[in-house]
Amino acid sequence: MMASPKDQITTPQAVVVVTNFILGTGILTLPRTSVEKVKTPDIWITVILGGLMAMIAGVIIVKLSQQFPKKTFYQYSQEIVGKWAGGLFSLLIVCYFLTTSAFQIRSMAEVIQFFLLEGTPIWAIIMPFMWVGLYLIIGGMNPLARLFEIIFPITIIIFLLVAFMSFKIFDIDNLRPVLGLGMTPVLAGLKTTSLSYTGLEIMLILLIFMKEPNKAVKVVLVGITIPLVFYVITVVMVIGALSIDGVVTRTWPTVDLMRSFEMIGLIFERFESLLLVIWIMQIFATFTLAHYAAALGLAQLLKKSIRPFMYSLLPVIYIIALIPRNINDLFKLGDMIGNGALFLFGLLPILLLIIWRWKVGKHETKL
Repeated sequence: MMASPKDQITTPQAVVVVTNFILGTGILTLPRTSVEKVKTPDIWITVILGGLMAMIAGVIIVKLSQQFPKKTFYQYSQEIVGKWAGGLFSLLIVCYFLTTSAFQIRSMAEVIQFFLLEGTPIWAIIMPFMWVGLYLIIGGMNPLARLFEIIFPITIIIFLLVAFMSFKIFDIDNLRPVLGLGMTPVLAGLKTTSLSYTGLEIMLILLIFMKEPNKAVKVVLVGITIPLVFYVITVVMVIGALSIDGVVTRTWPTVDLMRSFEMIGLIFERFESLLLVIWIMQIFATFTLAHYAAALGLAQLLKKSIRPFMYSLLPVIYIIALIPRNINDLFKLGDMIGNGALFLFGLLPILLLIIWRWKVGKHETKL
């Protein structure tokens, strides 16, 4: 299945797609999950290191995909390691995208239920979003990219506005001492922060939609740098305002930060509702893109039309989304997805790139 000219996206659109796909649940939970592991105020260093590691992984994914122009991972993996092994890897990635899609929509439902619609059943929140998402992805990659373009500037403006307003309760002493316990705790949190950068794997399928696939390295570097800046600002502001001890006890520390100050006399006196609005849009974008990536994978593996898979995956995503019994189960599912991502997008692309280079080298020496 080739991307039609109508479904192609520009380089800035590709950057926005990568950025939005990375900025999912991370912004709301990253401060708490990383504090639990690092236990010192040096999390911002861990976040930067995690971002650099994500960039290396992203460049490797791009270099692998650029060996096979006009093909997605689902197609070229079979050329590298054969039909069966390639098919198995592709199926694993389809399962990953499916589970990610379910995790995102369940996270969104949990936050909406907790902060906005108390007492509303989870299924009643999930279903409308799923149908709207289906309507969106039927149009293909281009409508998705255009939606992301609308969400992105709104996200940046509101996020920065809310983050800098929390300076009122910011205390620099909460971030000291820098490296008080050395580098060991900083490195201990690397795995957790790396998980917040999952999303760069979309480059495995994005290249066939790009008008200029030769600019894919630039896309992945800029696409990871923007979330990196977001994450650093988030953890610095949240820890500076709530302190290390205050962050660990909260499920959604970023939202709690927004609730802990008021600006009297402005149109909005409470700002968490603004943050939740943009964050719900972000998660919706991530959910739809993961759904599309899973449907595309099955369509290409089975060499069939994509549309039946878009419909048939809806109940599967719904069932997976309802499996976690509570918020702790949901976070465990998130950890499982993250661990799977480290193997699928950290190790597998390196392995496939080495095998392909070896095959090409062997073929050239024969000639």
